[in-house]
Amino acid sequence: MKNRSTSILALGAVGILALTGCAASGETETVGNGNDDNKDMSIAVFNGWDEGIAASHLWKAILEEKGYSVELEYADPAPVYLGLSEGDYDLSMDVWLPVTHASYLEEYGDDMIDLGAWNEESRNAIAVNADAPIDSLEELAANADLFGNRIVGIEPGAGLTEATTDNVIPGYGLEGMEYLTSSTAAMLTELQTATDNGENIVVTLWEPHWAYGVFPLKNLEDPQGALGGVESIHSYAKSDFKTDFPTAAGWVEGFEMDLDLLYSLENAMFVDYEGQDYEPIVAQWIEDNREYVDGLTS
Repeated sequence: MKNRSTSILALGAVGILALTGCAASGETETVGNGNDDNKDMSIAVFNGWDEGIAASHLWKAILEEKGYSVELEYADPAPVYLGLSEGDYDLSMDVWLPVTHASYLEEYGDDMIDLGAWNEESRNAIAVNADAPIDSLEELAANADLFGNRIVGIEPGAGLTEATTDNVIPGYGLEGMEYLTSSTAAMLTELQTATDNGENIVVTLWEPHWAYGVFPLKNLEDPQGALGGVESIHSYAKSDFKTDFPTAAGWVEGFEMDLDLLYSLENAMFVDYEGQDYEPIVAQWIEDNREYVDGLTS
């Protein structure tokens, strides 16, 4: 999956090596033009977490402009963290700290490196329709029947799911409500249906997410702090990332993106566009924000 090399085993290897310029030992191909980074990079992307999908597509486009070959590999959090710790993935750009992914970092953090936070304005939430008759999680148990006695969640392995299960539900006495976990896509479908039908709904959500600009939502107050406070989104990499990608590591360490820019990119990819081929969408966003993007690698 990583550190791809050219292995020449057939007869006539010497002649082929002369054409390819690769060493007989299977030397890893570099970016070139003065950049000694490995050319091939894998970025692991969490299923369903759109801020990470957006940031990963952005960096894929940026790096490929610079001569890298980048592969995005989608997976749930647990295999991503395991893969990073074992060097099967090079990089992931959606690590939430200090609360959301704390358990994963406790298990795998010693075998990865932190390349720093690129956004420090994020938070987990339990959200309801904006005209719902409650404003706080403290009111939810007594009004559960108004929401069909259901909380609609996302992926079972998500840190938000863990926080809801371990902290929110017992902390606010919500054991009587059915907690549904499936996928972010399924949650958004339920949210769309409830909105279309004018019904109350409770969902697990997080900011930044483009859903706040599409659906009439409000976050329920969390006086116990069961979901934690403001979170930072970090880029984490395999332990030897700086050895294999010293130039890219410096760029990623300097990466910052505020909520306005992130929402702009998310809206371009997920709201204004209904397809799955994000490459031309991201390319246009880069052209529209060229000064900012060029500054990420200067």
